[in-house]
Order: sequence, then C-alpha cells, then structure tokens
Amino acid sequence: MSTQLLAARQGIITPEMYKVAESEFLTPEFIRAQVAAGKIVIPGNINHRNLIPCGIGRTLRTKINANIGNSALTSDCSGELAKLAVACKYGADTVMDLSTGGNITVIRRAIIEKSTIPLGTVPVYEIVARAGAANIGGDILLQVIREQAEQGVDYMTIHAGLLKKHLPAALKRKLGIVSRGGALIAAWMKDNDRENPFYENFDAILEICRQYDVTLSLGDGLRPGCLADASDEAQFAELEILGELVSRCRNAGVQAMVEGPGHIPLDQIEMNMLKEREICDDAPFYILGPVVVDCAPGYDHLTAAMGGMMGAFYGAAMLCYVTPKEHIGLPDSDDVARGLTAFKIAAHAADVALHRPHAQDRDNQISDARAVFDWEKQFSCAIEPERPRAYRQAALAVSTPLPDTHGSEFCTMCGPDFCSVRLSARLKKN
Repeated sequence: MSTQLLAARQGIITPEMYKVAESEFLTPEFIRAQVAAGKIVIPGNINHRNLIPCGIGRTLRTKINANIGNSALTSDCSGELAKLAVACKYGADTVMDLSTGGNITVIRRAIIEKSTIPLGTVPVYEIVARAGAANIGGDILLQVIREQAEQGVDYMTIHAGLLKKHLPAALKRKLGIVSRGGALIAAWMKDNDRENPFYENFDAILEICRQYDVTLSLGDGLRPGCLADASDEAQFAELEILGELVSRCRNAGVQAMVEGPGHIPLDQIEMNMLKEREICDDAPFYILGPVVVDCAPGYDHLTAAMGGMMGAFYGAAMLCYVTPKEHIGLPDSDDVARGLTAFKIAAHAADVALHRPHAQDRDNQISDARAVFDWEKQFSCAIEPERPRAYRQAALAVSTPLPDTHGSEFCTMCGPDFCSVRLSARLKKN
C-alpha cells in the first residue's frame, strides 16, 4: 500500500490531493509537490472509509484540532459522540480522542464511524489504561498501535523524542513535565533505568504507519507548562530529536508533523515557530495554543487563542484548541463549542493577514450586509451565527418601540438618529 507521501514522490496526484487542492484554491501539482517534500500532510488511514481529506501545512489555511475523549472519572460513548457532533458543527478540521477511561476501543470505533474529519489518538493512554503505567515498554506498545491503525486512526501522537538524557533538565523546571504522555514515559524510564520505548521501537512503529498510511504527530513530551519554563533547554533538546525523527519518517515513506509548545510569552512565539521550521525541515507544526499568560484559569480559550493567532501568522500549520476548562477539568460539549469558536477566530485572523486565497471573502460579505442592514446575512456570514442572532433578538425585545419608518436600519447601541452606517448611506446618495 502506497502512502500519500510515497505517491507524491512518484509524481502521482491522488484523489485526496485533488480534493485538498480544490478546498484550498490551489493547484493539484502544488499540493503534490508539498506532500512529496513533507511540508504538507494529508492524514487519512486507508480504513477510515467516510473521511473527507484535509491538508495540513504552513502554506495552507490554518487548521484547528478539537480534543475530546473520556477520563477515568467521567463521560461515556454517547457523551463523546455528542462532543464530536459539536466539534464538527463548530468547524474543527480534525479531532483527537484522548480517552483514558473504560471502553476506549468502543468509543474510538464509534467516533471513526461517525467522523468525516481525521481522527488522532495518543496510544500511550490506551497502553496505560490496559496494562498499567509499569508496562509501557512491553509487547503491548506495538499491539495497541497496530490495533488503532487497523481500526482506522488517521494520525497518532507518539512521544518518541523525550529521551532519558533529557530528564535532568526537565525536572529542574517550575512545573516539570506537564504532558501526560511525556510524564508517563519519563516515569517509566526513570523507574526502569531504560530508554524511551517509543524511540527504541520507532522503526517498527513506522512499518505499521506505512502499512495503513497513518500520519505520525511527533509529540512534545517536554512542552513548557508555564511561562517560566518556556523556550528552555529541555524543550529545545527534545525538538532536536524530533527533527531527526522527521527525517526517519520521510525516509520510511510515512507522513509526519511536529507538535509544539503549550505556554509561551508573546515575544517568544515567532522564534519558536522559526526554530521548528529550521530544525524539522518545515514539517507541519501543530501547536497547543500557545497559552500566553498563566493567570487566567477559566479563560484559557482566550489566552490560548491569542497565542494561536500569532503562532499561525508565524508559520504554525494547525492549532490545537484550548477550552475554558483547561487546567480545571474535562470539557463538556459547551466547552468544545466555546474553545472552537475562539480558535476559529484566531485561525481566520491569521489567514486573512497571510492573504490565503479567499480568506477575506467572509469579511467582505458581512461588511456588505452591514452596509444595507441585512441582519440575517450578517449572521449567516458569522463564524458562529447563533450568539449574534440571539443578542440581536434580546436587544430588540427590551428596546423602546420606534415608528415603523425606521424599519430595522439601526442597532440598539446607537439607535436610528446616531447610526453612522445610516448617515454614511445617506451621504453616499447625496
């Protein structure tokens, strides 16, 4: 079975490449060349039958991932399917099932059957759930990865860049290792005085991924978990290994993207994006946020969207959304919607600034609708229509009635006599 990467290198434009080109308003040959170079990935397991192809790369529209999944304490299959439906409704480009509780296989199968967008996983979670944290390095590692690939998982986060030699630097940090996968693997390495089993089994993992065309998302097990730990020795030591793993993936014909930092001050974002591009040969960069301040729990969908906008502008290919529950608890469907809306705005702002093809069309359409007080057209052009429509209805319900001659050509902020848009329309006529 040929992967998208191998096909592209052979000069073949696959049906998936044609569809990505159409959705991005680019030529199929451009997509093929970028896939061949490893600068665009098209996650698409051969067993994910109802998938709509999605391209991820710095030269494409900024993509957004939504994390869902249960925990050992809460949620079930129906709850995760409800989150999937919300994620698709609010515009997620991919979704990751991060389930760590019971019925992981059942939940994942249901998500794959329902999802038309690529699905990612973190296999170490299922390994630990099934065999315990003490048994990460056994035969179950490759068994779980193969089972997930057979099931139809499109991309997998593998924390293979965190090595035993990195632990001293990581443990000097204010918050240590905040990645769940990274912490689990670090603890196993320290307890067993052995190297990272995902690194040691990397060639075998590549064989499985090549067979099913699973894209590897090279995980940042040492991402900073607070501003004080940003851009430190441990983070960049792991990034150097991820650059080596990108090369090994490409040599094996396996698509690869690189995961990036979680908490970074605004002034360090550009440097981080450029450093990954240099070290990892422009492999698509998939970043969590980044969160740009640490002191706003409950509002981290906003602090992370700020960082995500800057990250996308400086070269990140995909943003992993953050919800209001970040650092607090397991998100529900409402949190999924709020997180995605914040990140859709961030990604769109970056795409407009980067002059992506047709990125500003929606903004121009909504401006035209505002000029003629076409309220419904404004709502239909909005990134999230429901809230502004409800705001308009609520405002009108409590406003003082006016003569019918004014129609709907005003909002309740200015009223008809102070409306600059109405005055501008009159001036244009004169």
